[in-house]
Amino acid sequence: MKPSSDRAWVAHAIQIIEADFNRSSDTHLLRVPLPRAPGVELYLKDESTHPSGSLKHRLARSLFLYGLCNGWIGPQTAIIEASSGSTAVSEAYFARMLGLRFIAVMPRWTSAEKIDQIAFYGGESHFVDSAAEMYMESARLAESLGGHYMDQFTYAERATDWRGNNNIAESIFSQMAHEEHPVPAWVVVSAGTGGTSATLGRYIRYRRLPTRLCLADPEASVFHRHLADRSICTVSEPPSVIEGIGRPRCEPSFVPELIDRAHAVPDAASLGAARVLSRRIGRSCGGSTGTNLWAVAQIVSEMVRNGEQGSVVTLLCDSGERYRSTHLDDAWLEQRGIETRAAESAMERFFETGALDL
Repeated sequence: MKPSSDRAWVAHAIQIIEADFNRSSDTHLLRVPLPRAPGVELYLKDESTHPSGSLKHRLARSLFLYGLCNGWIGPQTAIIEASSGSTAVSEAYFARMLGLRFIAVMPRWTSAEKIDQIAFYGGESHFVDSAAEMYMESARLAESLGGHYMDQFTYAERATDWRGNNNIAESIFSQMAHEEHPVPAWVVVSAGTGGTSATLGRYIRYRRLPTRLCLADPEASVFHRHLADRSICTVSEPPSVIEGIGRPRCEPSFVPELIDRAHAVPDAASLGAARVLSRRIGRSCGGSTGTNLWAVAQIVSEMVRNGEQGSVVTLLCDSGERYRSTHLDDAWLEQRGIETRAAESAMERFFETGALDL
């Protein structure tokens, strides 16, 4: 029986996902004090509080609904995804909810904590030697199993309802409504698939808002290079250690026309910033949140120098608890020649002075 013919199962599956969504409250918007940046307010959209623990919970829900409504997923369909961790964790969560087999194709260096979380939700991990191999191996697995390759990198931007329906953009702007500067001057976001930046950029334009969108991107990623020169679509250098963001190729879901500015962030700066922020707000943050914060600090520093006022919003993507064996392990960092002390000192000075000294 073809998945598209089992309408009753699909209808029930959609009901299950919608019921889960209805049970989940929206994520919080946290205000982070900047006492030395008068008139500038910083907010973190804390996506770590989703049921599956990260920003990717929104994407996974959208991808499942997209696959179900397109007739690609049925009661016996194995779900395959190319993912370095958080998307796989969230998709494993939804696959278990629907009683479906789930296999994540990921690089061997993915953190043990994420691999364990995928297994916790009943998912399987299938390892490859490089990030570039994930795409073809996922497609091959799906073909051999008669399953469905979710392909977050292609479908992220089209699976999400960017006009509203409580997407991340609508949620942020609704929560900002009663703040001193309710319309953010800047929203800062990193990109893995590009789906979140596309949702935010489209929503900003749809609502005719003056908010500008900044891409925070690992130095090793292709996205910021592509923004500067559209002919650059791939990079071949060693990948960033920041999981979930930055890519060696421009993904189909990345829409560069929606980005107003990009900041390339060294891995040491991302990890140092994440450590400082964790101490400042009393909760653990992953490396991609540090990438966002480093770009935020540059924007805020510029606003302070120029005497500008306004709000800046960025994302707390996931918890640092997923990186105890990697980013938060000093021995792991030392083995890779990553030293975060200088970046931590610079970020501490930013919070104390309102200026990031590069």
